Amino acid sequence: MKKIVFIVLFLLMVSLAVAAETPPDQLTRETSDKITVLLKANRDVYAKDHQKLYAMVDVNVLQHFDFRTMSKSVLARYWREATEDQRAKFTHEFRELLVRTYATALLKYTDQQILFLPFTGKLDDKTVVVRTEVKQSGGGLNIPIHYSFFKSEAGWKVYDITIDGISLVTNYRSTYADRIQREGLDALIASITRDNKEAASGKGSAKEPAALPKKAQLSER
Repeated sequence: MKKIVFIVLFLLMVSLAVAAETPPDQLTRETSDKITVLLKANRDVYAKDHQKLYAMVDVNVLQHFDFRTMSKSVLARYWREATEDQRAKFTHEFRELLVRTYATALLKYTDQQILFLPFTGKLDDKTVVVRTEVKQSGGGLNIPIHYSFFKSEAGWKVYDITIDGISLVTNYRSTYADRIQREGLDALIASITRDNKEAASGKGSAKEPAALPKKAQLSER
């Protein structure tokens, strides 16, 4: 059973370039199809040239995630203590980390069925949650994956993803808080920057988030 957790994070929440009034569940359903088509048509190209894969994610994903809000939540009190320069650098590098990690994982997508649960949010709500489940080809339990949106002036933006009850933001917050306490925020930013540069140069590879618990890391059996 191939890894799917990191795959669906960007498989579903992509290219929300439609009117802000469109319900987030509808956006998710429509854009999921778009990325699936791109992956099937260009899998060999993306596998040989990860820069093209990153570019595809850049065009179809990034502008619709609010990485500053995510970064603020991840750093928590350290965000309040940080300078604006530190905030900007962390947000940029954290964004690059997620792009490389999950874009690379997209290549492992093998047509797992995505189930959309009934949407209970309202368009006049400030925040909503789109609930989905990924059906396992081997007959295992479905994996619940929930997407948290908030309505900004630019439309609906994703600010967190919860996998099998585990928040991506919360887990990064825990991991990074420990590192900041030991080494400081600048050291953390430098470490993420170094990993991103190594991945971009081909000397390293996108790493799975250390913050994600093992129970959410499903591998082939």
